[in-house]
Amino acid sequence: MTVERTSEREMVVTRTFNAPARIVFEAWTKPELLRLWWAPKSFGIFFISCEADVRAGGAYRFVFGHPDAPEPMAFFGRYLEVTPPERLVWTNEESGETGAVTTVTFEDQGGETRVVMRDLYPSKAALDEAIDSGATGGCGETFEQLDELLAGRGWG
Repeated sequence: MTVERTSEREMVVTRTFNAPARIVFEAWTKPELLRLWWAPKSFGIFFISCEADVRAGGAYRFVFGHPDAPEPMAFFGRYLEVTPPERLVWTNEESGETGAVTTVTFEDQGGETRVVMRDLYPSKAALDEAIDSGATGGCGETFEQLDELLAGRGWG
């Protein structure tokens, strides 16, 4: 996995998974699969609910709990583009004006899939704040959890 700040406003994560693009795309778009890998377990957070209407104009809402948090945490936004099994684009609206637009591409490479996830922030300050808060730090662990899910897949 590589994580690179490619500009003042953009963070790019690249990772190859040992599964066809169709299967990896399903893991990113089916709520029953998303909830199995999306939250980094070491952070102690857990899904309370996972809703995703994966179509252009559709919305998503992920609600997490944590033993030390008095209130649940909600992450939500809209899907701007959905091109199975090649591309997803969504907004991250829980941060208001400082939220990123995330673009994920799925490139089939003969049974493996190269995933490139780009978070484009509205400003340098917004990306700096996301990095400083640790909001970008769980990606490695979540991708490892996705690897585990794909290795033991019983769907697709």
